[in-house]
Amino acid sequence: MLTSITVALALLGAGSPVLSPVTGAPLPSARTGVPLGSTSATPAQRLPARAALTTTPASRARTTTFPTTPAALTSTSAARSAASTHRAAALDWRPCPDDKVGMECADLRVPVDWKQPGGREITLKLGRLRATGASEGSLLVAYGGPGGPGLALTRSAAHGWWTDLRRRMDIVTWDTRGYGEQFGGLSTGLPCTWTRLPLPAFPTDDAGFGRLSDTNRGYAEACRAKDPELFAHMSSADHARDMEAIRKALGDAKLNYYGASYAGFYGQAYARLFPGQVRTMVLDGTWSHSAADFSGELVAMARSNQEALDRFFDWCAGDGKCRGARGQWRRLVARAERDPVPARRAGIAYTGRDLQAFAIGAARQGVKAWPELAADIREAAAGDASGFVPDRGLRYPDQATGVTECTDWPRPADRSELEATIARLRRAAPDAGTANTLATGTLGCIGWPVPVTNPPAPLPKGLPPLLGAGAWGESDAVQRVVQQVPGSAVIRHEGPGHTLYGTNTCARAHINRYVTDRSLPPAPTNC
Repeated sequence: MLTSITVALALLGAGSPVLSPVTGAPLPSARTGVPLGSTSATPAQRLPARAALTTTPASRARTTTFPTTPAALTSTSAARSAASTHRAAALDWRPCPDDKVGMECADLRVPVDWKQPGGREITLKLGRLRATGASEGSLLVAYGGPGGPGLALTRSAAHGWWTDLRRRMDIVTWDTRGYGEQFGGLSTGLPCTWTRLPLPAFPTDDAGFGRLSDTNRGYAEACRAKDPELFAHMSSADHARDMEAIRKALGDAKLNYYGASYAGFYGQAYARLFPGQVRTMVLDGTWSHSAADFSGELVAMARSNQEALDRFFDWCAGDGKCRGARGQWRRLVARAERDPVPARRAGIAYTGRDLQAFAIGAARQGVKAWPELAADIREAAAGDASGFVPDRGLRYPDQATGVTECTDWPRPADRSELEATIARLRRAAPDAGTANTLATGTLGCIGWPVPVTNPPAPLPKGLPPLLGAGAWGESDAVQRVVQQVPGSAVIRHEGPGHTLYGTNTCARAHINRYVTDRSLPPAPTNC
């Protein structure tokens, strides 16, 4: 399932494990367990040293500036109308508790249910780093997760990420609704115990599908019973309506937004709901929630994973000197699907899908991880998959309670639909299969007691040009989003990683110029 706080936190450092922009979860590998930035780490521990990246100097790049594109704000739903007309009280900015970086905090009251603006309200905790020069406006920032604590993460990055941009703009963030104390968030939280569980196996018959549905419902109801109303209003569209309330409370005429990882889905939802209110929007290291054909997007996810493994196998055939690795891999996966391969050191065993998930994670880390991956495949083929066992944390590909994810993504209605999807993805990605796609990521949503309230849908007309960014796989995915908006651009990093702004100075310079001057980089731009 698209999961965890670890996503938003780990993207803050180049030294963190590679994370899936598809599922929002850490891509498992034999070298990583609990990712850096998991809930067991403090905010200060989540910001490792910067890594050097090969970049194209931004000063040499030609840029194009696009004109203002006014568009009327139209209301197509009660919730959209409520968000656009909600009158927020003036924000009372005060120094944040225990502040050491100059961050100010304020509370903003918003409806739990945007379709009922006069009903119960919850509190959003906002944070602001004032511009160090004359402020020209605000950039609203979210780090994904879902549930990444915006205040804690922005404090951690205050003297790295945002130094240059603060010369001209205020940096504003918020702790997203529902993700409270356990996530380090200060907004109204769901009083739930958030856990991670191994991904379930695909059900092999209708009875198994029914049992999976009831198991998921049981986990969900334990959380839902604590606050049914908030539980039902946790989608990316609900977060997007909160963003509109924040924009209005700030007094900004238009929204400037940077969304990393899962927060890119908040941005896509906002673009659909409030196209006339967007000034600039950066989608960094995210995937498409804007496809007209979701089944086609699933195939694109699988093919991206296949490309990651293809890069590894191509290296094996050349510099890696592990010829025959692809054939050995396919035989291993087929055997593990019939009879899981033991990992003797851990006393467990892995299916073919488990091994695929771990191998994709390692392959996405680039050449530094490939020799060990080749060795792990050889050892597993000889009968011991211990090399695939994570050093820390859970030992299987896992998922968390999908309170946001299960309202954002379609789930199979029955076993026949699921089996058709499995077959289609296996044809598209013979080495990667269904691993690390939403075919596995939404297994925990089968039987969820809340419907999909924010399904993927194309972006509307009337948006100004958007800017996407991403590393391997992510850049292709975000291209599928922004190409729907004429004049948009994508910054690519042809290498491993997850999101670019924090670690890639070339990408950061382009993004800063876009947010301040609305000046887009040329196409293509590689950083």
